[in-house]
Amino acid sequence: MPDLFLFFGLISHDHSFIFLSHMLLSALIVLVLAKVAMSNLRVVPSGTQNLMEAYLGGVLAMGTDVMGQEGARRYLPLVATIGLFVAVANVIGVIPGFEAPTASLNFTLALAVIVFVYYNFEGIRHNGLVKYFKHFLGPVWWLYWLMFPIEIVSHFSRLISLSFRLFGNVMGDDMFLMVILMLAPWLMPTIPFALLSFMALLQAFIFMMLTYVYLGSAVYISDDH
Repeated sequence: MPDLFLFFGLISHDHSFIFLSHMLLSALIVLVLAKVAMSNLRVVPSGTQNLMEAYLGGVLAMGTDVMGQEGARRYLPLVATIGLFVAVANVIGVIPGFEAPTASLNFTLALAVIVFVYYNFEGIRHNGLVKYFKHFLGPVWWLYWLMFPIEIVSHFSRLISLSFRLFGNVMGDDMFLMVILMLAPWLMPTIPFALLSFMALLQAFIFMMLTYVYLGSAVYISDDH
């Protein structure tokens, strides 16, 4: 957002530098949270440990609803890490002086590619190459010629769905915040700040949910038809 003050803009006005700085800051915050939560583990959690355990429990419960407890536990590290990273990257954009790295398509597309490659890899690893791609053909043999290209397009469209949904929503939130800060920089943004913080967390939840859904549909293809 070139019209607003950015702390990293004091070092350089180059947008690539500002984007990279905020992305690394988000990663650093996630690492610090994980380190603090694990620095003094207790049977009865408190503080950051309690917060992180509640977060992991919520992600696990969400994954269990999608693909069962065994699958949810298997992919919990990936999904929870991505969700926390996206949530932090979204939330720092709500703080004046910072910009959400998720407002860059490069960031969201990179995450989408990671999820896309990983769930296809897991699908092939669990089911075998032939069986995995065979389920792209659909249940009716005489519709194979039609279903296969539709399935291929459908899977690649998930890259667009994951990346553009997150990018578009965060970019829209940033533009809304910019307008609010220009019109009423002091008291008025209080309510929008709360709303934008909720939306930032909601987008992280949606990204995690879709990741679990894509993983489940790739690994448990025997239940598709």
